[in-house]
Amino acid sequence: MEKRKMEKTGVETSLLGFGCMRFPVTNEGKIDEPMAQKMLDTAIAAGVNYIDTAYPYHNGESEPFVGRALKKYDRQSFYLATKLPVWLVHSVEDANRIFEEQLERLQTDYVDFYLLHALNKSSWEAAVKNGIVEYCQKLKAEGRIKYLGFSFHDSYEVFEEILCARDWDFCQIQLNYMDANEQAGLEGYRLAEKMGVPLVIMEPVKGGSLAVFADDITEKFRSLDANASTASYALRWVGSLPGVNVVLSGMSSMEQVEDNLHIFGSFKPISDTEKRTIEEIVEILNSRIQNGCTGCRYCMPCPAGVNIPANFKAWNTYHMYQNYNVARWQWETEIGEKGQAKNCIKCGKCEAHCPQKLSIREDLEKVQKDLDKKEMLL
Repeated sequence: MEKRKMEKTGVETSLLGFGCMRFPVTNEGKIDEPMAQKMLDTAIAAGVNYIDTAYPYHNGESEPFVGRALKKYDRQSFYLATKLPVWLVHSVEDANRIFEEQLERLQTDYVDFYLLHALNKSSWEAAVKNGIVEYCQKLKAEGRIKYLGFSFHDSYEVFEEILCARDWDFCQIQLNYMDANEQAGLEGYRLAEKMGVPLVIMEPVKGGSLAVFADDITEKFRSLDANASTASYALRWVGSLPGVNVVLSGMSSMEQVEDNLHIFGSFKPISDTEKRTIEEIVEILNSRIQNGCTGCRYCMPCPAGVNIPANFKAWNTYHMYQNYNVARWQWETEIGEKGQAKNCIKCGKCEAHCPQKLSIREDLEKVQKDLDKKEMLL
């Protein structure tokens, strides 16, 4: 198993980290514990030593399961990461209550890597104001957490502000070849590398979007290696960055575990030829974007309740990957019936405020028509 040393902490972690937010589930929606246990055991036996969970994963069931699953192992043989759900924390008392609950769930008296979960500008400011950062520093001084970091979802400018605010032990960002210029992105990666802050990467396969493609993209990958999975290129692209210490993979099946162990058990950095092919694929995928919505939200609020930016994001994602499944959750759950394009009353208020001068009313009709058809199912 490929290992990398965090120079700042002296800790050597497996390059592959086991993300515990996508365990296989039963028909009742509960974690399939026998299969998930087998998957964890297989990964650990192959050298994976970084296990990442969080308070809300699997509706709160991930931490308790991970605690039970890891109980048979020597506590010194693995690194356990979990996260403080900052959106539920409004005081030090809240933080302390949740942390104590996490230790009980995980059946441990300390956490190796503790993160402020999914920081953005507002949650960071609230965490500072409410003394949450100082509380976590106190936990570290007491040895109840070993290393303090944060995970992040916002703009590069906010990332820079947070990263430079204190001497972090590590940080976790979303990064993949399609999101190189999104959120913290490669610019954030380079800043963390420059500052010597160890990096943990989440969403290397973009929630599975970079694992299944239409035939034309799949053939481009197969032309490089007929036996390699398409997901392997996304994982290797991230792992080839020298400043990356852990690449998290939220594995849902034994097949994914075995594929990932093969990738990271004999890790090969992305070659120049592979890099050029990936760049071509990114260009093709971006060319499928249907309109130039930037998500600026000048069109909002919509008098009819349509979530215009989210509709366009789902629509563009659907066409980019030519796969309804990658847009399903956003379209059906996040946007839902009340926020979908079909509720547009064609008042035109949105178009009057759109900096890109998009034909919003016309495009919303196309959104509803395309996503109702659900034709691109792979």
